[in-house]
Amino acid sequence: MYDFDDRRIEKLQQLRERGIAPYPHGLHIDHTAAEVLARIGDRPQEELAEDDTVVTIAGRLMSKREMGKAGFARLQDRSGRIQVFVRKNDIGANAFEVWKKLDLGDHVHVSGRLMRTRTGEASVQAHTLRLAAKCIAAMPDKHKGVEDREFRTRRRYVDLFMNEDSREVFRRRSEVVRLIRRFFEDRDYIEVETPMMHVIPGGAAARPFITHHNALDIDLYLRVAPELYLKRLVVGGLERVFEINRNFRNEGISTRHNPEFTMLEFYQAYATWHDLMDLTEQLISQLAERVCGSTTVPFGAHRLDLSAPFRRASMAELICEATGLSATEVEDPAALRARWLADHPADVDEDLPSTMDKWFEWFFDAYVEDSLVQPTFVTGFPAGISPLSRRSDEDPRFCERFELIIAGTEIANGFNELNDPVDQAERFAAQARARESGDDEAMYFDRDYIDALTYGLPPTAGEGIGIDRLVMLLTDRQSIRDVILFPTLRPDG
Repeated sequence: MYDFDDRRIEKLQQLRERGIAPYPHGLHIDHTAAEVLARIGDRPQEELAEDDTVVTIAGRLMSKREMGKAGFARLQDRSGRIQVFVRKNDIGANAFEVWKKLDLGDHVHVSGRLMRTRTGEASVQAHTLRLAAKCIAAMPDKHKGVEDREFRTRRRYVDLFMNEDSREVFRRRSEVVRLIRRFFEDRDYIEVETPMMHVIPGGAAARPFITHHNALDIDLYLRVAPELYLKRLVVGGLERVFEINRNFRNEGISTRHNPEFTMLEFYQAYATWHDLMDLTEQLISQLAERVCGSTTVPFGAHRLDLSAPFRRASMAELICEATGLSATEVEDPAALRARWLADHPADVDEDLPSTMDKWFEWFFDAYVEDSLVQPTFVTGFPAGISPLSRRSDEDPRFCERFELIIAGTEIANGFNELNDPVDQAERFAAQARARESGDDEAMYFDRDYIDALTYGLPPTAGEGIGIDRLVMLLTDRQSIRDVILFPTLRPDG
């Protein structure tokens, strides 16, 4: 059983004994606080006194001031706060007794007329007042709000009604998702839904969560990405598709990582990776303009310029800039190993990569990624670390792939899709061998996906954008926990 506060349970009993339902239903409203304030506008009290309009509102009691047979309350609903003037002669003795018993946090239902106080504050003069829902928890300090980050994350419901900045973050998040949908619908994409439980995890190199299906008596994997299903749809003739999807990766938790997160993935037949870079610039610039009012947005100590075009540079070029290696040395595994050991003398030589592909990954993570503050499309990914990307016709060692890095964080990953079923089967086989050698994040061999490719995937480009991380940029939040309503946490206690 839950350990309720006995004193607060006693309050509920006292209310019921007086015939007051602490949790009534059927209470309707016709205005929000913001709508009432808009109705009042800048009209003086003399004009409002002639207005017979009666409004019905409801909200959480955030402050209360009693003055004998009258008092003031401040109610908060989804649109904001409004002051209510309460007087015994207006609402009657029984309702006034309810008023006197109200605690901060209670939900209150009020009908009344528009007014302006002597100090000029727009208010509602209550004619009826009812308790809408009793709060039996202790409210945080009304002046400090909720400042403890752990408390705010674990009890998001308290954080939301106590902190306007948190409500604004999630309003912006909702707007971002809404605008993304409109952006792609306007470009003739269709929104689709693909399975969240997969027989084989695929579409990304990541460790999956495993569950069990009782009726089929098989293990299933929560999706790490919807990519392979979305490309099956392009094979089927849905040439422009997008999905706003929940993905699950059984990996670490950090300020940039949560085990479940939201991605936008989209695929376009007869488009190239260059087309998608152009499209991504348009999307992010428009989102910044619409959501933040400017393409220049603050993020921590930086001001990010999200106006197009974004810088485009290869991994090799960026590694050379960061380390001073020459264009020849950066493609030489021996030179890369020597430079690494010079900077990391404690590392054991036999545990280091042996190929240029893996060295690029190590050097990029260690020397480059965190330094890329302004939007940068990173290109020139080696084929060995891009198992689903099409090889470059100019240099097959590399793929036609990009990542968008902003403020040291990967925001997007896109590429020309590998549509050669033989090449894809060979790469799946290489990934399967890597798994057998102990790489838990290597991909499985997906025979059904190869079957789909044998029917012909037209030339296609696809991309994934992390919505959580994008919202972090557009709301100046340094932790992914601050933009996910209920992030994954270790159970309290």
